[in-house]
Amino acid sequence: MTTGTRKPPSPPTVAVLDYGMGNLRSVAKALAHVGAEPRVTSDPRDLGRCAGAVLPGVGAFPAAVRELRTRKLLAPLLDAARQGLPMLGICLGMQLLFERSEEQGGADGLGLIEGEVTALAARGLKVPHIGWNFVERRRDSWLLAGLGERTAFYHVHSFAARPRHDQDVVGVARYGEEFVSAVERGTLAGVQFHPEKSGPAGLRVLENFVALCARRTPSGDRQPLVARHGQ
Repeated sequence: MTTGTRKPPSPPTVAVLDYGMGNLRSVAKALAHVGAEPRVTSDPRDLGRCAGAVLPGVGAFPAAVRELRTRKLLAPLLDAARQGLPMLGICLGMQLLFERSEEQGGADGLGLIEGEVTALAARGLKVPHIGWNFVERRRDSWLLAGLGERTAFYHVHSFAARPRHDQDVVGVARYGEEFVSAVERGTLAGVQFHPEKSGPAGLRVLENFVALCARRTPSGDRQPLVARHGQ
């Protein structure tokens, strides 16, 4: 009788969405480092072919929404998130998960998490906020699993998300005011900090996300996004 060796599982393919406003190379490199197969793409069909998606972003909220719409990514993103595709928004990508931002006259976001994005109340400190800040964990979280109650991450931002429901908040930081730095609802998560620039702690956040993606298949094995609070 022969003993076979078990084939190691294939790394999950994670879409890194290219809509012209993200630091794609460093995000893709960090995902590969923690065991994913990153696919930098602007093809909405890849959302159905991948085990998860990362929405990075650097720049202004209204321009980002226009680019997502122009590239026909807006509706597919909403559908994929609501069907339970693991999704991580980074920096501006986290802000886009919310209903609206007041930046540059205002624009509507994806509306996957209730709340809005407003200017960071830095109280005399320099804006944009650029640098390392401790993020304090507010509740149990798959995204922040394995990290301490207080962990430093690298932030670059002038605006802050204001979730309507405390249940969505998993981490807060302080720069002039206390602001929300990490949110999570079901398979949807967002971080105001840059995990790809935050050393071992940031890599752990991405590793946690990739682990969630690995437990999914590109189709058919998803749970719907947690319903809106109050519904």
